Amino acid sequence: EAARRFEQRQRAAEEREATAVVKARADEIFRDKDSPVGGNPNGNVTLVEFFDYNCPYCRQVTPIMQEAEKADPQLRVVYKEFPILGPNSTFSAKAALAVHRQGKYLAFHKEMMVGRGVADEAKVLRIAAKIGVDIERMKTDMNDPAIAAMVERNLALAQALRINGTPSFISGDQVVRGAVDLKALQSLIQQARSKQ
Repeated sequence: EAARRFEQRQRAAEEREATAVVKARADEIFRDKDSPVGGNPNGNVTLVEFFDYNCPYCRQVTPIMQEAEKADPQLRVVYKEFPILGPNSTFSAKAALAVHRQGKYLAFHKEMMVGRGVADEAKVLRIAAKIGVDIERMKTDMNDPAIAAMVERNLALAQALRINGTPSFISGDQVVRGAVDLKALQSLIQQARSKQ
């Protein structure tokens, strides 16, 4: 019983700490000009997703995210590349950010999330070609130190928020770790909207 109470207090303290980080770093979380944005770019509430292209739970949540977006025309979605599952994930994240420079991020992201199998170089190149990305420009941009710096910023931000798995979501001052259903996601969004 004492161990359980200690664990509850520990968790509550971590949540308070994460909430404080959300408030202190709101610009970086919600309004980073380099982070890709989906949904309604001028929406009145923002949902941030930290994800990895090789995370099966992120893929499971993708249709739920799309449904939430479709049901809420005022929802703005910010995508945080969070490659924690190895070199293929890092390659995919850098490619996605390079594709973002060509204005094709959302199409790329959607294709990467619906496909099966490992998100590796072959898959990235196949999808990039399919959606009309300039592959040579993408490869050049992937090596830009600014893209590596963006990935590092996301990793550091996640660490500050005590996010160590994918998917994870932030809306308002709440951080939710792990896959959620549509009801939980919409509840998170509504809570954020009601506190504005």
